[in-house]
Amino acid sequence: MSNIEMNEKIEIVKKILKALHDGKDVKTLKEEFKEVLSKISPFEIPIIEQELIKEGMEISEILKLCDLHVELFRDFLQSRELSDVPQGHPIDLLMRENEYILKQAEALNLYANKIEKEIDKEKIKRILSELSKILGELRKIRLHYRKVQMLIYPYLERRGIIAVPRVLWGREDKIIVGLRELYQLFLKAQEDPEEYVKRLANKMKEIANEISELIFRENKILYPATWALLSEGEWAAIHEIANDMGYIIDVKDIWEPKAKPIMPYELKDLEITEEQLKRLPEEFKETLKSIEPDRYEIKSEEDIELSTGFLSKEEIEALFRSLPLEITYANKDARVKFYTESRISGGFVRAKTIVGRRVGFCHPPRLEDFVMRVVKELTERKEDYREYWTKMGDRVIRVMIIAVKNKKGETIGYLETVEDFTEVIKNPEEIMKKIMVL
Repeated sequence: MSNIEMNEKIEIVKKILKALHDGKDVKTLKEEFKEVLSKISPFEIPIIEQELIKEGMEISEILKLCDLHVELFRDFLQSRELSDVPQGHPIDLLMRENEYILKQAEALNLYANKIEKEIDKEKIKRILSELSKILGELRKIRLHYRKVQMLIYPYLERRGIIAVPRVLWGREDKIIVGLRELYQLFLKAQEDPEEYVKRLANKMKEIANEISELIFRENKILYPATWALLSEGEWAAIHEIANDMGYIIDVKDIWEPKAKPIMPYELKDLEITEEQLKRLPEEFKETLKSIEPDRYEIKSEEDIELSTGFLSKEEIEALFRSLPLEITYANKDARVKFYTESRISGGFVRAKTIVGRRVGFCHPPRLEDFVMRVVKELTERKEDYREYWTKMGDRVIRVMIIAVKNKKGETIGYLETVEDFTEVIKNPEEIMKKIMVL
């Protein structure tokens, strides 16, 4: 691109910024400047913004361009395959989340260009203060990635499509780790700007670029592919759980699927049809040359179906024995109904003869009134749980008494957990050394 062409584009953007400053709507301006904007690629906007920063324009003014950038980017990224996605559908909401994330990434890049050239300490301090808010917003990105990782990838994996989810998750994870590193640099730059500001700016640019690239891959490849492959029942299941997980944007449009939710493990017909193949993005078709659907049946005949999965009686008993804590459960009448014995960490001595016993009688007389008072308080919903610390010989034990509630919020019983915290309490330095950030 020649300097003349760039100068013309910068002047166009200046006119748009003036109109935005005067209160004009982005969509109106997009229509008004339709012809000239068609000459500007969404990828050129950051370059133009950088030139405006060099000219001394305030970042607060340039940030108004973010909405315009998103409008241009939306046209570029809105694949024809997604033209019929209903409003409020998970794909619609995930793409809207990407628009929000893109704005934050662009702002991050703007501040990087500004702060790396700034030498005035007070101005650097002011920029760092403004940057704090953007970093706070970018922390929400994990929720977006979690929905993609937990809700969409399992449906692809069930069809034998492994490479795409693993590669994308790797990129998502790199961004999350990068944001952690960025925040640490930000804290150091606040303490010692001269030493850390340049490194901070470089990291900001790196993260902003990685986020933008991933948005491109999601909108241009992942979402069109899943729109072609997944049935309404599959989307109904995703929609239900995504609503529980929450979104990082305001959700105003409601999508109401007509199909019954279908979980990945329920899928039987896993072959990709010719019609689906035609609708897939070209980049995605390459991954389908040698795939083997995952036909593993997770549910067996002897399994008990629970709200979060399936377990056999043998698995349930082995699972309880393998927990690093012991529990005692009393029903709503405060009668012991169940207890566990851990093979890893022992707690208080109990025997099967306590089943059916009044929970107060499972403790010495000096503690009976105390235990029943806690049960009464939990019943009256003053608290959800009570926590206590005690000792057994030289061992430090945490005891929790928890109100067990059904989905309606009604108390149906009481749970006592007993967990050995001796190592944590006595060797905190060793525990800190073992901490691994996941």
